[in-house]
Amino acid sequence: MGRKPCCDKVGIKKGPWTAEEDKKLMNFIFTNGHCSWRSLPKLAGLLRCGKSCRLRWINYLRPDVKRGVLSDSEEKLVIDLHAQLGNRWSKIASHLPGRTDNEIKNHWNTHIKKKLEKMGIDPQTHKPIISDSAIEKINEDHDDNLKASINASSSFSSSSCSSGIIDEINLSCMDYFWEELDDFIGLDFSTFSVDDEHEDYERLSLAHESNVIDHQLWNIV
Repeated sequence: MGRKPCCDKVGIKKGPWTAEEDKKLMNFIFTNGHCSWRSLPKLAGLLRCGKSCRLRWINYLRPDVKRGVLSDSEEKLVIDLHAQLGNRWSKIASHLPGRTDNEIKNHWNTHIKKKLEKMGIDPQTHKPIISDSAIEKINEDHDDNLKASINASSSFSSSSCSSGIIDEINLSCMDYFWEELDDFIGLDFSTFSVDDEHEDYERLSLAHESNVIDHQLWNIV
């Protein structure tokens, strides 16, 4: 079941209000208050809808109504309130004395909304607007960084693997060399360290010469 109409629409005048109608409405409200908006037009002698009388009074005729373009401070307040309340214009108007919800809504749609869009701010979410080209650029940069990371990781793994294989081969060759040298000279080189190399150099040389001499003597005999 729908809401009951404020009037039967029969013989109701529409269109702009005249100065005479404004005077009748103001005189009645100043004398009696606005009482019930449904019954007010008939009591005031107006051929208008109750809703039309209410909007005319609230938006144009009441003494405390503030006319003119919203100031910079009022615009900032409207923007802050809209970020919190959304399109609840009556709630926003309650924070701006003398301003009507209809006036604030119209000013938002005709001025503030366009101003925010030019600044790169979404009027609904109040967040920066990211264009499609900017999104594509972000995605491209992300892909390039990801590819660079993968290539760097692959290169590091490959070089590490190659270096490891070469080191193992070198160690194997050195082990074979020292084993062969042990057999020829008759010394256990596994007991020698790098730090002992200079200290024992002469002893190793003498041992080598001794073995060579023994080998020559055996050949003479």
